[in-house]
Amino acid sequence: MKVGFLHSIIRKEEKLLLEEFRNREGIELIKIDDRQQFFDLHKNDFDIDVIIERCVNHSRALHSMKIFSDHGIPTINNPEVAETCGSKFLTTQALIKAGVKTPRCFLAYTPESALEAMEHLGYPCVIKPTTGSWGRLISKVNDRDAAEAILEHKQILGSYHHSIFYIQEYLEKKGRDIRSFVVGNDCIAAIYRHSEHWITNTARGATASNCPVTQELHDISVQAAMACGGGVVAVDVFETDEGYSINEVNYTMEFRNSIDVTGVNIPEKIVDFVLKEGRQ
Repeated sequence: MKVGFLHSIIRKEEKLLLEEFRNREGIELIKIDDRQQFFDLHKNDFDIDVIIERCVNHSRALHSMKIFSDHGIPTINNPEVAETCGSKFLTTQALIKAGVKTPRCFLAYTPESALEAMEHLGYPCVIKPTTGSWGRLISKVNDRDAAEAILEHKQILGSYHHSIFYIQEYLEKKGRDIRSFVVGNDCIAAIYRHSEHWITNTARGATASNCPVTQELHDISVQAAMACGGGVVAVDVFETDEGYSINEVNYTMEFRNSIDVTGVNIPEKIVDFVLKEGRQ
C-alpha cells in the first residue's frame, strides 16, 4: 500500500506517525511537503492509495485534501471535516444541528451588533476569531468597557479574521478542561488540561494528566466527532454542572503530551485507521 504523508514542518507528532508507518510491513511512504508541492488541477497523476494530512496551515490542508479527494483518493481527514473543524462557526452549527451540547454562541457582523449580542449574552463572555488554533486571539470580555475596547481594536485591525464576531458563553473551567481523542467510532483516550489561566491549551502552558474515558465522555466525544464528519479528531470538552459541553473539534490533532499520561499509543491507533481506510 502507498500512503501519502502530507505535511509541513515535521513536528514530534509527525515523527511518531512516520516511525509507526515505517514499522508496518508492505507500506510505502510518500512524503508530500506542502511547501514544495504544486498541483495540475486537470490531471490525476497520484499513485497513492490513501492520504494522511498533517499540515500546519489550514488553507493548504483544505485545498490539498479537496484535490486528492476529488480524484478518488481517500484522505484522513476528508475535506468536509477539515472545512467544518477549521471554522468555529461551522463546528458550532454542526454540533447544534446534531443535538450535541455546546456553549451558547452568538454571531454578529458589526461592532455595534456584536456589543448588543454581548450585552444580551451577559458578561463575562468570550470573543474568538472563527478560524485559528492554540488559543490565539481569544479574549475574555469581563464588562462593557472591555467589550468596546476589544471591538474597536478588531475593527481597526480590519482583516478577514476580525470581520466576523463569534461570541461564546463563558463557562468556568475551575482550572481544567478535557481533550478527548476520537479515532473512527472510538474515543481512544482523554486528558485533563490543567492551568491557572482561563485558557487551557497545552500550547499556552497547560499541563496534562490522564482523564478516565467514562461511557458518558466516550459517547459525547464520538457524537461530536460524527457531527463534524468523523475520522481522526480531538474534542475539547467542558465540564459543567449539567454535564459535558463541547467547545471545539480539531481535525489535525496534536498528541505529543498525551501518550505517556494516558498510556495509549495514539500514533498506532491513527495508523491502524489510515491503513484500514486505504484498504476499503
